[in-house]
Amino acid sequence: MAATGQIEMLGNRMDFDYSQGVTGYVLVLTRLITGYWFLNAGVSKLMGPEAFDASGWMIHGTEGAPIHGFLVWAANTPWLLEFTNVMIPAGEFLIGLGLLVGALVRLAAFFGGVLMVFFYLGNADWGHGYVNGDLFGLMLFVIVGTLAAGRILGLDAIIETLAFVRQRPVLKYLLG
Repeated sequence: MAATGQIEMLGNRMDFDYSQGVTGYVLVLTRLITGYWFLNAGVSKLMGPEAFDASGWMIHGTEGAPIHGFLVWAANTPWLLEFTNVMIPAGEFLIGLGLLVGALVRLAAFFGGVLMVFFYLGNADWGHGYVNGDLFGLMLFVIVGTLAAGRILGLDAIIETLAFVRQRPVLKYLLG
């Protein structure tokens, strides 16, 4: 399936197909690199020598961050801390896996973006300005999600042809 889109700029409507040529390859490479980055982060937390525990970072590693109070509250709320300790590594793993195989790419990119917003606001490593690695990670997820990178050399191109998805067009918003 071709990855096509339509954009309106300055009153002009343009159709484009970015699955052809260099743009498609760059987009696939961006999806694969971002997917590997998150898959590796999730696996290292899941398989690490010690159980993943976000409480230390949430309480002590976020001082001065705009969401420090929220993260301290979350770290001191037992059920929420346990949820966080499971969902960060599992989420990173599943987001990375989805991007690598090109399945449910928009859904994976959305949740990757949510995590990156928390990392960006929580880390608040802005000593050299507001542009840092967390912001770049957020932008990678925005690019991969908005340009439907799973339709190019990904399983989403196959999934979208299934009768189940064709009968439920709203599912296309999760794919791509």
